[in-house]
Amino acid sequence: MFLCYFPAEWRIQRPHREHPSKSPRRRRKGTRSQRWGDGHEQLLWEVERRRLPGQHEHLEPSGSASDTAESSPKRRAHFLHGPYPATHFGPKACILPNPTSVMHIQDPASQRLTWNKPPVNVLVIRKIRDESLVEPFKELCRFLVEEKQMMVYVERRVADDATLSKDEAFGSIRNQLCTFREGYDDISDCIDLIICLGGDGTLLYASSLFQGSVPPVMAFHLGSLGFLTPFKFESYKTEVAKVFEGNAAITLRSRLKVKVVKDMLQRQQQQQQQEHNGLPPQGHTNSEAGKVTLQLQVLNEVVVDRGPSSYLSNVDLYLDGRLITSVQGDGVIVSTPTGSTAYAAAAGASMIHPNVPAIMVTPICPHSLSFRPIVVPAGVELMITLSPDARNTAWVSFDGRKRQEIQYGDCIKITTSCYPVPSICCHDLVYDWFESLAQCLHWNVRKRQARLADVSDSSDTEN
Repeated sequence: MFLCYFPAEWRIQRPHREHPSKSPRRRRKGTRSQRWGDGHEQLLWEVERRRLPGQHEHLEPSGSASDTAESSPKRRAHFLHGPYPATHFGPKACILPNPTSVMHIQDPASQRLTWNKPPVNVLVIRKIRDESLVEPFKELCRFLVEEKQMMVYVERRVADDATLSKDEAFGSIRNQLCTFREGYDDISDCIDLIICLGGDGTLLYASSLFQGSVPPVMAFHLGSLGFLTPFKFESYKTEVAKVFEGNAAITLRSRLKVKVVKDMLQRQQQQQQQEHNGLPPQGHTNSEAGKVTLQLQVLNEVVVDRGPSSYLSNVDLYLDGRLITSVQGDGVIVSTPTGSTAYAAAAGASMIHPNVPAIMVTPICPHSLSFRPIVVPAGVELMITLSPDARNTAWVSFDGRKRQEIQYGDCIKITTSCYPVPSICCHDLVYDWFESLAQCLHWNVRKRQARLADVSDSSDTEN
């Protein structure tokens, strides 16, 4: 027998247990933040936010003095990996748990849709002002109501369409449709599944209706482009039945959380002036300054441009509170990976797969030869403001909608949202994306070069 001696630093240090009678499985040493590591501790303990230059504010934790707060280590307010996306979509859908996932991190290729309860309420979105979609719309509604016993929700303007009103054979189905009006009726808590008939615009519109959790989206290609609509309507009964059964592959398309803050610079100057004069903050001083006037979830992109002005736009771009650059040109596009194949692609940006966690920043006709599009981590917070040297205001739009003017002192804050759009795949998330690149954008399509008849006749072997 040989006795081996190991140094003390090599020995396993077992935790001391005060009650040996208790099972070690019921005891965990340390707090939750200690067990999960410093990264999770920083996520739970946000002590300081990054702010604009000149703004100072100390946050004091409960039960501690101000000097303790100042001496405590600074915590980052944002993390580069971005927020973990929500895994529940609407009231009844979620991601199928995968036992092979490591530390609760699931491979996007293995993400499957499942139902906590059988789906009942289906929202059907149809492209407006397209008469060719009337018959597919009636077929789908009749199938959902009569064969699947579903409650079908449609927009009121779709149900009131003159073509549907004149169809007596469809009258019994039309009377069973549930209608809603955008901006008046909230249907976010009752929809189990969304079915889109049309082009990519129908998917963008569906995203705008749900500012929180989005139900699964099944999009049929009945429009002009159809980059985001992988399903063919000819086999809609089979495909819809598969989705109702569950286990369908899904792609989580990340969205941008956007806030428009009005006159934030003026509010900061007022606070600094009050602190300089030794006065307490006044709540009634220009209550509109620093107010979040708009908060949206954006699927494609946020576009800041010069609007109707003939001057170049001049905006400052901040990343986590630090000035990165000034954009002088026609504008700037901040897009998701899904939006990288839209306006950003036309402006010269790279195309990013929707499962890559990133944010794309693309200038529009920049007045600089070296300003190229960049990709930043999904967890950063971007902020866009008018430059002090700007000759005119700017305009901002969100997925091409809700366009408004940006004045001096206003700012736009953009970061990745935790509420993605769960888009149901026709085949899988990789094949569908490359198929859309080839079929819709004709990516890398060229006339094939013919093979030489005799290899010995090539120029490389002539000498």
